Amino acid sequence: MPGRDPGEPHRAATSLELLFDLCFVIAVAQASGSLHEALTDGEYATGVLRFALVFFTIWWAWMNFTWFASAYDPDDVLYRLTVLVQITGSLVLAAGVPRAFEEGDLLVITIGYVVLRTALAALWLRAAWSDPARRPTTLRFAAGVTVCQIGWVGLLGLPASARLPGIVVLIIAEVSVPVWAQSAGMTTWHPRHIAERYELFTLIVLGESVAAATVAVRGAFDRHHGTGSLYAVAAGGLFMAYAMWWLYFARSAHTLLATTHQAHRRRFTWAYGHYLIFASATAEGAGLAAYADHVTRRTDASPLAAGAAVTVPAAVFLITVWAVHLRPHQRTVDEWIPYPVAAVGVLLAAFFPAPAFAAGALLAVLAVVVTVQRR
Repeated sequence: MPGRDPGEPHRAATSLELLFDLCFVIAVAQASGSLHEALTDGEYATGVLRFALVFFTIWWAWMNFTWFASAYDPDDVLYRLTVLVQITGSLVLAAGVPRAFEEGDLLVITIGYVVLRTALAALWLRAAWSDPARRPTTLRFAAGVTVCQIGWVGLLGLPASARLPGIVVLIIAEVSVPVWAQSAGMTTWHPRHIAERYELFTLIVLGESVAAATVAVRGAFDRHHGTGSLYAVAAGGLFMAYAMWWLYFARSAHTLLATTHQAHRRRFTWAYGHYLIFASATAEGAGLAAYADHVTRRTDASPLAAGAAVTVPAAVFLITVWAVHLRPHQRTVDEWIPYPVAAVGVLLAAFFPAPAFAAGALLAVLAVVVTVQRR
């Protein structure tokens, strides 16, 4: 398993990576569905907090494998089997998401996460054996991942009152491992391959958002046979999904991730910032579903709270896409000023009678503005 050439031409996602992503969709869907239920039940703070923590495990496991595979992917039998073990762990993790949301029970989700990460640690050890030039980096990764998994298992034995502080400490440790490991030397990741992998996962979370909203709106139509408010939710959801796709894919990240010293420093902001992009896109589907429930009186949420469930994730998505994905490409104030202005407008749409439609229309207008600017 020697390091791959970062300048390799025509590098693209493999069928195994696509299968990996496909199975992670299940965990993303479980997180979205659980957030929808929490919002419908009025558990806003608890639901959002649990969603943020659960989605971290999904995103972090996905991201770490993605960067590893970009640098080391021999596509042999041993590698494939190890990746299939990780996929199995992702399915176990997905099975534990509802219990983590409803009861705060972390056992199943921890088992799935530890299976995922332990298999990745084994791959890092194999890379250390095969790539002497980067052995300090790969051994740091293997050690850091292993220590963190011991911490997650130990967390299960703590009293409930100590678990949240313990989770925060472990998250800080997890996100510190790549920074510490790659201070010993960078792995040979491929800029175009990484950009494509992130683009594909963006499509996955946007697709899950559309699916969640579609199921909820269809159920609402079945109960009420269509009202003006439901039509507005459906139209606004479509505008939002299309505009989110349009804005994210306005620029490709591979030029931003070109293998220069400056890009090595910048890539952590870009890579870590995608947590908010992926999480907000997933939460958008849950918010639209919760608002459809509000329209059909299946929840006692206030109009403002129901509207915020739609507009806040959209604003977070917009401002994060701009800050980490588009802003580095922009050179003038005219290019970047529409994004924060539109984000404020999207947030204010929560006060409108049809917040989903208003927010979707604003994002659609921004997409048109961006297209005109690029010409």
